[in-house]
Amino acid sequence: MSSTKTAKIHDVVFSCRGTAVGKMRNDLTVKMVKPWPETHVMATDEGKYLGGEGTAPPPLALFVASLVGCIMTQIRSSAKRWTFTLKDLTVEAIVKWEAHQSENDSYEAMPKGFRLDIDIDSDAPFEDVEKLLEVARKSCFIEQTLGCTNTIQHRLRNDAGEWVIK
Repeated sequence: MSSTKTAKIHDVVFSCRGTAVGKMRNDLTVKMVKPWPETHVMATDEGKYLGGEGTAPPPLALFVASLVGCIMTQIRSSAKRWTFTLKDLTVEAIVKWEAHQSENDSYEAMPKGFRLDIDIDSDAPFEDVEKLLEVARKSCFIEQTLGCTNTIQHRLRNDAGEWVIK
């Protein structure tokens, strides 16, 4: 298992359109635009505590599932490319946030940490298992997104129907 310089193989582009359809439910159509077209329909909702009806997982559940699913996929994908035999793979995540509120303001979300406990069962030497994880982490889109500073642009449609960047 060696590391080599990489060359771009493709862009990955997703789009998602969400529509509010209940007290707190959102119906979402997620499309992979590149490298190949693919569409998924899913929903989010909050539980009764937060004003929803619990008809779908809350957004944070999908977020945590995406993080775990991504690293598991990349471990298995990298193992397959290297003909690395995995007997079993288990990942458990603990993801923490805090919500802070001051007087009449809405609360502000603050991430407090992400921990992934990864159990890879293989006959390979531990050093090779470590290298496998290192490569998988580098190819996990979710982990790479979380690990760096990002700019999220918000646009709001004004009364004239024009998009205003916020």
